[in-house]
Amino acid sequence: MNDQPPARDPIAEDARIESLEKRLQAAKEREEERNRPASSASTDANYRMGSRVLSELVGGIGGGALIGWVFDRFVGTSPWGLLVMMFLGIIVAFRNIIRISNRRPD
Repeated sequence: MNDQPPARDPIAEDARIESLEKRLQAAKEREEERNRPASSASTDANYRMGSRVLSELVGGIGGGALIGWVFDRFVGTSPWGLLVMMFLGIIVAFRNIIRISNRRPD
């Protein structure tokens, strides 16, 4: 074999390689941040919004029906008071749902 030392010294670390390693590390950190699951706060807000919409709908229809039924019992106009008040309850419920859906998220 050859006992002579090499003519050139090995190449030292290049500044470009160090810069590339830093950029790769930064890109990996950004990718991990992007792939991290979303916080549960937005999920909780969506469940609250859905529950509110459901309660508006059930409350409007049920409240209108109850008031109409009571009105019919006292006045004796069965079933027209029930139907009219339930229809008004549906209108109020949908109006409130539309208001909720048009509101900007916090």
